[in-house]
Amino acid sequence: MIRVILPLMIFGVVVYALVDCIQTDEGELQHLPKLVWIALIVLAPPFGAIAWIAIGRRRRPSQRPRTLGPRGPDDDPDFLRGL
Repeated sequence: MIRVILPLMIFGVVVYALVDCIQTDEGELQHLPKLVWIALIVLAPPFGAIAWIAIGRRRRPSQRPRTLGPRGPDDDPDFLRGL
């Protein structure tokens, strides 16, 4: 079973990295030009794909807004004014 699953996982990672690399703009690349990354992914699987995922492009800052958790009554200025 492992003889089937492991190659499929490697193939999936390589395909993901290749598609991601092709769709990435040149301005977001790090360390190497796009054609070199593509060649590395195709010619050195899974090492090229893992390298692309780990260090191939710049990380974008999180788009998610920070949500504030619940505050205790001693942190609420309105509550403290009423004391």
